[in-house]
Amino acid sequence: MRNEMATEQSGHDAIDVLAYYFPQFHADPQNSIWHGEAWTEWDLLRAAQPRYPGHQQPKVPAWGELDESDPRNCAREIDLAVDHGITGFIYDWYWYREKPFLNRALEQGFLQAGNTARMKFALMWANHDWLNIFPASADRSPELLAGGALGAEAFDAMTDYIVDRYFRQPNYLRVDGGLYFSIYELGTFLKGLGGIDPAKRALESFRGKVRDAGLGELHLNGVVWGFTVLPSETALSDVNQVIGDLGFSSVTTYAWVHHYEPGTHGFPAGSYAQAADHSYRAWQKYRDQFALPYHPNVSMGWDPTPRTQQDAAYLDRGYPWNAVLEGNTPEAFGRALERAKQFVAGHPAAGRVITINAWNEWTEGSYLLPDTVTGLAYLRQVRDVFGAPVDAMAHDAE
Repeated sequence: MRNEMATEQSGHDAIDVLAYYFPQFHADPQNSIWHGEAWTEWDLLRAAQPRYPGHQQPKVPAWGELDESDPRNCAREIDLAVDHGITGFIYDWYWYREKPFLNRALEQGFLQAGNTARMKFALMWANHDWLNIFPASADRSPELLAGGALGAEAFDAMTDYIVDRYFRQPNYLRVDGGLYFSIYELGTFLKGLGGIDPAKRALESFRGKVRDAGLGELHLNGVVWGFTVLPSETALSDVNQVIGDLGFSSVTTYAWVHHYEPGTHGFPAGSYAQAADHSYRAWQKYRDQFALPYHPNVSMGWDPTPRTQQDAAYLDRGYPWNAVLEGNTPEAFGRALERAKQFVAGHPAAGRVITINAWNEWTEGSYLLPDTVTGLAYLRQVRDVFGAPVDAMAHDAE
């Protein structure tokens, strides 16, 4: 039975509960060029419509359309997350055209918040091609806006920026003593650098920069999956060999739909319960398959319909025209968190990490921030399963 009151985890029992943070809910100069002045994905969410009987759209944020680059807003998010058992945000982090993209949420929001020390943070380098799916057309393939593959010179510039701007922060996440840095697309990473050997050299240079800065070692994490989701993703034939050759420390998954086709049990309404059962089996498969520790992921839900052309028939056209995972109640989400906690507890020698998709993936239907229908119900599940720090403000005001 889960505790009704938040309690602090301590010692070897502590688990890092890390929520992915998707930072496209603030104005970015490049998005203004691509989509219009001050465009954000709030525009897509606001325009979303129900696509079948019983479909709950649009999602309406209980806190309104927050500008996540405003440190005052981010301070509220930090308190809300930490008070409900989230120990850190993993920011989806982008580098296109020799510069960062969507970085103001982290740099001007999170890192400038007055309470940033309460929470850890880390980067997942989301190195996929950036496609125009905002919204996705029903009758043509998405336009390529920026390529995700980086050559050696670009990778070198990017890692200089990362070490200088982020790794020196005292609350940057460490797992097993190393600075946690996750790579979303291993295939694209290898393609950009030209293969295993140049990728090894690039990563050794990255590690050298970290050591020279007096910051210790890297904990390299690779995102793995059984299905490609975005049209640009590159699958690998032998991920285990690649991550071993490149010196990775762990693997994880970004979302359940990376190893479960959401339309398997119906379209347009799929099954969250079936996705959960499949994911539990996938965790064990990945644990057995990889020599490295596997950190399980729990997805809150899946509904990418806001990213589709709203006046077109909703047909199975591939991402983002996917089935919606229905039945993702707070209670079902809580049961999945319990399973993840049990899974991690079975291997105390490995870094004790659980990832959650996601803190704010509003336009993919996976978010912990309160909406006007469920309020704080999903966050309360996190708190009930994992507890909260002793300094939790414990304010459940919605």
